[in-house]
Amino acid sequence: MKIELPRKVIMIINNLQLHGYEAFAVGGCVRDSILCRKPEDWDITTSARPEEVKRLFRRTVDTGIEHGTVTVMIGKDGFEVTTYRVDGLYEDNRHPKEVTFTANLEEDLKRRDFTINAMAYNDEVRLVDVFGGMQDLNHHLIRCVGDPMERFSEDALRILRAVRFSAQLSFPIEGETADAVRKLAPTLNNISAERIQVELVKLLMSDHPELMQDACELGITRVILPEWDAMVGVEQHTPHHKYDVAGHTLCAMKNVKKDKILRLTMLLHDMGKPQMKTTDESGVDHFKGHALVSEEIARKILRRLKFDNDTVKKVTRLVCYHDYRIEATPRNVRRAMNRIGVELFPYYLAVRMADVKAQSPYQRRKKIENIVEMREIYQEILISDQAVTLRQLSVSGKDLLQLGMRPGKQIGDMLNELLELVIDEPEMNDKDKLCSYVKEKLGI
Repeated sequence: MKIELPRKVIMIINNLQLHGYEAFAVGGCVRDSILCRKPEDWDITTSARPEEVKRLFRRTVDTGIEHGTVTVMIGKDGFEVTTYRVDGLYEDNRHPKEVTFTANLEEDLKRRDFTINAMAYNDEVRLVDVFGGMQDLNHHLIRCVGDPMERFSEDALRILRAVRFSAQLSFPIEGETADAVRKLAPTLNNISAERIQVELVKLLMSDHPELMQDACELGITRVILPEWDAMVGVEQHTPHHKYDVAGHTLCAMKNVKKDKILRLTMLLHDMGKPQMKTTDESGVDHFKGHALVSEEIARKILRRLKFDNDTVKKVTRLVCYHDYRIEATPRNVRRAMNRIGVELFPYYLAVRMADVKAQSPYQRRKKIENIVEMREIYQEILISDQAVTLRQLSVSGKDLLQLGMRPGKQIGDMLNELLELVIDEPEMNDKDKLCSYVKEKLGI
């Protein structure tokens, strides 16, 4: 088998080989190349020790030198070069207590997580596949290298990675590997929130975010996202729905594009429904106020998983407004843009569309037409530069001061009042008209 290695990877491998060392591209880049997918990164494994790698290349960075990893810089690109190693005992379900360097490639491949990630390649030897990775690629299987109980006991994050790779590659998890996931899922408690976050986002951003259901069935969400389990089996006896809350959420995630903010919003948008469910005398379920409760739950989850402030702000706002339904009129859309935010408004429309597509056919056409009309009005508002924010007003605080208003809260209150006025009547966004309005209010 021939893999087209990037020129800079070939340069690194050739330089190491020229000085008597073995060197191979290894792991995910080999897997993705075989699958005709573009690798995100190219990692290299070598028999050379870290200090020898540093001696052979002009620019290097000690990114994980205690574990044998040196980043070699070629131009602006960095490539991780790691010495063949054998991991010692794992004491925290994540990191080996010590590593031992080895000259044996097979020993290095033996410590890796899944067979499809335990293949190496260079142009001289070609594919090195000791553990049946190629066979598992052909059979579309996620299988641990060796004993899955050992692999997951070494590094519990591999438990979540198994589902993530399953979602990214559309491969089922092999039976014994899945059994080990079920048994050892509780050890994910030992993994940092930051690591959980990275794997969760990769799962959500895959072609199959609905495999969150597999994470639930394998006991993973019970540990990392118990709020998900609370949605499972919560029926929605209402004309607008055909799935339980978890099933609706799975469908909603599939119906929105691969965007971190959108996928997180759809994951979290109905988390408040179990708490807010009521059933009337006719047997119809209601979830009044669930958006606000979902917003609070979403904020709690995102903080717990150490998401950045910008992501928390955007996702919680979209969760809060995900069920905000209005008649598609210019005035209503301008007001919605003001409340939700001009930048987030297209996201709001995408969230609404994904939500509707995951509901029952009841009134679906009417709902979709409403969203399409809102999108058209939104675009017209942008094109005509109608004011929906304070900075778009034709007057500023400085103008109000010149009219005789005193600095302080009164200025802010008046600006907000003027914004409300021009949101209702865009033609009022004229400096002379607004100044006249202020003079009249002040009795000047």
